[in-house]
Amino acid sequence: MAIREAVLTLRGKETYDGAGVRLLRVFGHAEAGRFDPFLLLDAFGSDDPALYLPGFPMHPHRGIETVTYLLEGSVRHGDSLGSGGLIGPGDLQWMSAGSGIIHEEMPQESPRGVHGLQLWVNLPGKEKMRQPAYRGASAAEVPVVPTGSGSVRVLAGEWGGARGPVVGVARSPSYLDVSLDPGAAITLDAPYGRTAFFYVLEGAASTGSSPDARGAGDCVLLGHGDEVRLVAGPLGARLVIAHAPPIGEPIAWGGPIVMNTRAELDQAFRELDEGTFIRRRS
Repeated sequence: MAIREAVLTLRGKETYDGAGVRLLRVFGHAEAGRFDPFLLLDAFGSDDPALYLPGFPMHPHRGIETVTYLLEGSVRHGDSLGSGGLIGPGDLQWMSAGSGIIHEEMPQESPRGVHGLQLWVNLPGKEKMRQPAYRGASAAEVPVVPTGSGSVRVLAGEWGGARGPVVGVARSPSYLDVSLDPGAAITLDAPYGRTAFFYVLEGAASTGSSPDARGAGDCVLLGHGDEVRLVAGPLGARLVIAHAPPIGEPIAWGGPIVMNTRAELDQAFRELDEGTFIRRRS
């Protein structure tokens, strides 16, 4: 088995999105070609209510899936499908925008602030105009697999005999939340031909044969191979790791909408203006 090595490390850039939420854009438009099918990763939130309460009021998506994983605090959400509710620490929201969805995500004030991740996963052209779908999973529904020197929360895909609660989504992604004790090591399957990366939430971890540790806030794109080997630093590590097969299609990106061509983007925004963006469900 071939161990994947780090080929790119990103720190991300601080920015503001929604109605004024401070976040770290870990990767996005400029890196989408290398991270295919993953389009964007944001680490959002703050301990200061002024920097998270503005939230993400109603906005559209088409052609992608958005994956919100909450680490701390709570977020109230609602969308044009009629889905809505409150997600809390450890909860997962996997939304397939498909042909079009309009939704909002509004953080609620919390004594420990609101912190989480949002990952965008591209849809292949043949699936971009499929019916939208919402999938939510509570923290209690996410299996936790002990490793002897840490644990793995299986958000999507399979690991250690456990299957994540999110199924039936495009590209059959794997999405894991890995915690390691100080100095502990773990080897994870990441089959050849799939794009793989990890993002460090806490502590530090090295990968492959490299002794260089990546710390909190680092995102590492991994090269070719079949496995990922991670070794935690002296304070341990917590990270998320994702992998999925690339799509290899053109990307036409306009804000919250990602299609294959400029004409498809123009059509989407024209439909927004005309009030025909949301398709009638069959």
